[in-house]
Amino acid sequence: MDNLSANEQRELQNRMERKQMKEFMNMYSNLVQKCFEDCVNDFTTKSLHSKEEGCVMRCVDKFLKTSERVGQRFAEQNATMMQNAGAGSLGR
Repeated sequence: MDNLSANEQRELQNRMERKQMKEFMNMYSNLVQKCFEDCVNDFTTKSLHSKEEGCVMRCVDKFLKTSERVGQRFAEQNATMMQNAGAGSLGR
């Protein structure tokens, strides 16, 4: 990125931010769809029944914990790869 002009850096940053927002919205949409399909089955009232509400809360909690764990594993793998790449370049 050092060889990009200030305008190009801003444009790249804007594109990255838009991509991240799009990915977040896609993830959120998938979460809502999955939890709704798994938990909501009574459409006779506007509000959720306590059983449905509990199911939605567990679904969201499980999704968030899973996402956090995947992120941790990704960071661990990335750190290992960076260490291996650093160790490989030292041996030259």
